[in-house]
Amino acid sequence: MSLPEELPKTYDFAAVEKRWLGEWNDSDFYFDTQSKKPQYVIDTPPPYPTGKLHIGHALNWVYMDIIARYKRMTGYNVMFPQGWDCHGLPTEVKVEETHNITKNDVSREEFRRMCRELTVENIAAMRQSLRTMGFSVDWSNEYITMEPYYYGKTQLSFLRMLKDGYIYQDEHPVNYCTRCETAIAFAEVSYYEGTTLLNFFDFDGLEIATTRPELLAACVAVAVHPDDERYTNSVGKTLRVPIFGHDVTIIADDAVDMNFGSGAVMICTFGDKTDVFWWKKHHLPLRKALSTNGTMTAICGKYQGMTSKACREAILADMKALGILKSQKQIDQRVGGCWRCKTPIEILSERQWFVRVKGDEIVKTAREIKWYPEHMLQRLENWAEQMEWDWCISRQRLFATPIPVWFCDHCGETILPDEADLPIDPTVDKPKHACPKCGGTSFTGETDVLDTWMDSSITDLHITGWDGSGKPPFFPSQIRPQGHDIIRTWAFYTILRSIALTGEKPWDGILINGMVLGEDGFKMSKSRGNVIGPEDVMGPYGVDALRQWAAAGSSTGQDIQFNWNDVVAASRFQTKMWNIVRFSLMQINKETAVPETNGPATLIDRWMLANLSHTIAEVTDAMENYLFDKGLKLIRDFAWNVLADEYLEFVKGRLYSEDPDRAGAVYTLRTTVDALCTMLSPYIPFFAQECYHHLSGGARIVDHPWSDFSYVDADAMRDGDLVVKIVGVLRKYKHDEGLALNAPLGDITIYTPSHNVDDAGDLGRTVNAQVAWKAEEPKLEKTVGDVVFNKGVVGKTLRGKAGAFMAAVNALSDTEKITPPAVVIVDGEETAVPENAWTTSYVYSVSGMAVDVIMVDDAIITIRKA
Repeated sequence: MSLPEELPKTYDFAAVEKRWLGEWNDSDFYFDTQSKKPQYVIDTPPPYPTGKLHIGHALNWVYMDIIARYKRMTGYNVMFPQGWDCHGLPTEVKVEETHNITKNDVSREEFRRMCRELTVENIAAMRQSLRTMGFSVDWSNEYITMEPYYYGKTQLSFLRMLKDGYIYQDEHPVNYCTRCETAIAFAEVSYYEGTTLLNFFDFDGLEIATTRPELLAACVAVAVHPDDERYTNSVGKTLRVPIFGHDVTIIADDAVDMNFGSGAVMICTFGDKTDVFWWKKHHLPLRKALSTNGTMTAICGKYQGMTSKACREAILADMKALGILKSQKQIDQRVGGCWRCKTPIEILSERQWFVRVKGDEIVKTAREIKWYPEHMLQRLENWAEQMEWDWCISRQRLFATPIPVWFCDHCGETILPDEADLPIDPTVDKPKHACPKCGGTSFTGETDVLDTWMDSSITDLHITGWDGSGKPPFFPSQIRPQGHDIIRTWAFYTILRSIALTGEKPWDGILINGMVLGEDGFKMSKSRGNVIGPEDVMGPYGVDALRQWAAAGSSTGQDIQFNWNDVVAASRFQTKMWNIVRFSLMQINKETAVPETNGPATLIDRWMLANLSHTIAEVTDAMENYLFDKGLKLIRDFAWNVLADEYLEFVKGRLYSEDPDRAGAVYTLRTTVDALCTMLSPYIPFFAQECYHHLSGGARIVDHPWSDFSYVDADAMRDGDLVVKIVGVLRKYKHDEGLALNAPLGDITIYTPSHNVDDAGDLGRTVNAQVAWKAEEPKLEKTVGDVVFNKGVVGKTLRGKAGAFMAAVNALSDTEKITPPAVVIVDGEETAVPENAWTTSYVYSVSGMAVDVIMVDDAIITIRKA
């Protein structure tokens, strides 16, 4: 390592990052189960192992790493685990795409093996990316949901909730993706805008409008509004369904929209959620027109086997041929699609496993949790209020946690395994005992698997040590960081499961981050060409610049738009900080006859330390409230504006001398740079470590506690602010006078009548002048000076008389120059004085010597130029 005084002129982020990645140890960040420190457990989001971190991952993990590093520095025993949410559709779909197969083309075991192999490869790649980005992850608490030690807990939670009545099996309408051939929960339905045809046709003498003619075979009733006078005498009558010939009844329901279509609507099982509502309310029969693979069933007659799209076209063609299709109109439509493959979802009645959703219970518990920001709680409350069905947790897929039940082949009894035998795969393993109901010994294992949210909704229970024997030892977690897009899934389901399994809230607080938008302001997508990856930023600018972008780009909970200018600004700040540290170290380590001191020497030293103390308090408050953007902005502003632009300019003269007060400047610099390294380390750990290494002579910033430096000096803040303002005014004065900033200025006297100020010569050295402070009123002599004409007014108004007018004004008395008369005599004639024709300047002197005078707040500055 180079010595502090040999700090390179240019900051080489690539070399620094590589060096410290090699120096840091995983054990530095382990959670100590025996520690007496207060715990701080972070229930981190386990990403799907896609093999590549995207910019949204970077944003979320930067937030979490800032929290983890800050909390360690403030004395907490921190657990920052890394999980991997392996199961579910994303992995299966990728395997199908990679191998050009469907899950049905190979054996169950072979398909699961392919999924596992892909997942292992992807986890390895993403694990390396997380390490490269310097996240202080607790790798001793890494978990992988596809491993037996984890999904065994998922199965245990299933059995516990089944016994307690939270879980049940029933045939019920569910959202179904016919492409993925599985049920999905409402929270996994994504909506998009589209258009479709509204088709008006003759339904046995009654006009019906529908967007789903392919479901005509599933029609079980026709509904009208009870107040619709067009159908007053029709309720209760029987109609024959066109093409298919079965009879249905006209019913009345006040949920019918009289203004949509013809005001009469056919109820099909099932076109949408409203059909389900009416089906339940009116106890209507069930007719299944669609199969689970998206083709038409036997009740559809000649259309059997067609896709729903082909069936729609065929039925419309047949309606035209029969002369019953009256008209068609294009309308806008909001379509629900599968969250993974975007296929429009269908509502099918299937036997599935469900978790009872007790919305009031979930909302009550959610309100016991501190939400950052607070308004995000409303999203969960709104979701809980609109939940119409229980949570469907069974999936007709393969790569997921098996549902641990068998069914007796003789009597149909549900057989459960012993908890001690978990995990099990009921398609492979067999029960260890006969059927308790009939004594049968032949069983069929459940082939459905659990929704992946059943795995990830116990992350908090897993990391806090849940083994089913009671409240986990480190439960609840202190914080759950997550995106606002999964409030209705991950947050909602975790609270539900925590209540069911422990009776308590899962975390003390929940921190919500936004999504990353492209430079064009839209959600990043390959089709829009606006995708930016973490590697795109880290290559030219480094990890710390990416981390700054993430921390500073947006308030907590708000979406963040990626902007290259923000990354460039981050890089420039690091360059500025590097120059500050480099200069400071040169002065701190310079040999000098001035003895060291442990305190400030001058007013500006005290002002600097008071500002530093104030900044530390504000940054600490921001960190405690997870306001990362505010904290970083405070640090940047302080370092750039207060330290670099003000303080260093003040003390350079002292630092370059052997003035006894030099030691106070060195002490102030060392204290300030130390605190800046500390405050920056959660944000930009590589840069902070490099600087602190040189400042401390080889120490590690991870071992450094959060700064508790406190220096309160209201007088120094007041007087120091005045000195800073005066310097700014004097620099402008020099510029206006055509003087270089380092040119001698002469003698300056600053009068502060209310109190005495002593800057110990820092101001004079800064502006290159002799400065005297006096706590008194100045004895100024004021006389009228030159008249300054507004030539735009004079020339425009008086034209040819302008010169004579100005001569006449200059001949006026001092009193008239100060208070202009209405008229002046020009060439023997009275001439009106235009408004704003001139301003009068004044000449000041002290003891007969001319001076310039400047006012700054309540201070009066006199300047006698050199």
